[in-house]
Amino acid sequence: MSNEHFTEPEVNENKNASPLDDFDMTENVAAPETDESILDFDDDPLSATSVSKKSLVIFFLIDTSGSMKGKKMGELNTVMEELIPEIRRVGEADTEVKVAVLTFSTEVRWMYSTPIPIEDFEWARLRASGVTSMGAAFKELNHRMSRNSFLSSPSLSFAPVIFLMTDGYPSDDYKEGLRELQTNSWYKFGLKAALGIGQEANDNILAEFTGSADTVVHAYTGGQLAQMIKIIAVTSSQIGSKSMTLSDDTSHELAEEDVFAAKQKLLGQQIQELISKQPGDDDVPFDTGW
Repeated sequence: MSNEHFTEPEVNENKNASPLDDFDMTENVAAPETDESILDFDDDPLSATSVSKKSLVIFFLIDTSGSMKGKKMGELNTVMEELIPEIRRVGEADTEVKVAVLTFSTEVRWMYSTPIPIEDFEWARLRASGVTSMGAAFKELNHRMSRNSFLSSPSLSFAPVIFLMTDGYPSDDYKEGLRELQTNSWYKFGLKAALGIGQEANDNILAEFTGSADTVVHAYTGGQLAQMIKIIAVTSSQIGSKSMTLSDDTSHELAEEDVFAAKQKLLGQQIQELISKQPGDDDVPFDTGW
């Protein structure tokens, strides 16, 4: 499969449309009460419908600016090649997982012109050069993350997984791009996580993107980079591809917004728990080998 760059004109998001129309939140599954909210994963909440497949798109936003050149980019390429087979095992039999990769440096580019089913996806090794146009990447993601473009699956869809990776400070107005992206309903209800690579990455900016510091992690070595990418990508894909029903301690049905907030909270909790179990690199200097 060739590395086909996306060059079509931009399609504006219909900001009045909501992806919630595609989610089946009408069925409740009884769950035992606890002192806290109960997260109950239903393996087949859509069994009564004629739809056999639900779609999950995983978006990777990857910084390919000049500061990523060398071992950082080499190690990122290697771990992404190793990651794809692991993601193929994510999701239920009735879930179609797709991957879309958006790179940003001086220009923003899609690795392929459409999201690729994970079974057919082949990683095209990236090269680094240029500046860090993160704001432009946010705007491009907003334009393509719509029913008129990259989320046009005829089946029901889970909210997407959006994973941002960068090693430095944006060179453009990222706040303007983020404000535009924040109007996108798919972004609002998607699972968001971010990875800071190296000493110069700003975790506060990444937390602005994800909405929570718990879903931001940092890597200072090649070993940490591989660990963090796999932890975030696999965990977020697992949570994103599950249908969730949520009840509070009074057994009242919660709003759809609360369901997606619970998924994001669960993602942060699981990421932090998994990171705490990783062997420490306290004696390793910053950016070793980079």
